[in-house]
Amino acid sequence: MSSFNPKRLSRRGFLATGAAALSATGARAQDALPDETEVEPEVTATVRHNISAFRSLDWHPYFDNLRNGAILVDIDSRALHFWSEDESLYKLYPTSVPLSEDLTRRGRTRVTRKVEGPSWRPTPAMRERNPEWPEFVGPGPDNPLGTHALYLSWTYYRIHGTHDTRKIGRRSSNGCIGLFNEQIAELFGLAKVGTQVLLI
Repeated sequence: MSSFNPKRLSRRGFLATGAAALSATGARAQDALPDETEVEPEVTATVRHNISAFRSLDWHPYFDNLRNGAILVDIDSRALHFWSEDESLYKLYPTSVPLSEDLTRRGRTRVTRKVEGPSWRPTPAMRERNPEWPEFVGPGPDNPLGTHALYLSWTYYRIHGTHDTRKIGRRSSNGCIGLFNEQIAELFGLAKVGTQVLLI
């Protein structure tokens, strides 16, 4: 597997700054794509639309309550929203999303496990499509799950970090939701086992 060489996405500064500013206002498959895997082109009309749609939301239309906190992932705008149980904290992060609709899962799930320094194994379907991929990658800079992972009740689905920062804001995953490593580390500290998750 090739090494993940972090390269800054030209929009990264904009997205990260936007996320920080908004934050201050109070998957059938596991993600794994080597560097050489194709991702969505950097500047498209869709990307520009998604950047303009990157805005804060109210939790009420999506959840009945905030018990254990809540995470909303908006696949179309490529954004993850987090609300704390006591409503004192709201965070908004840019994300990577699945490459195609057939890899995308929507609906309600929850965080079942939190892992710092996750290891990664490609799913059987991934190995079939990509037999050259390794069977196992331990924690570290070559790991497609980045520094932290929130495991969901759906088998193989995660919200996790990535060392390949080019993927954020794009369709680039095999089903999981990716965040910049510094932002998944923050979300990891806020989310609990049992936090509600909704993907729309």
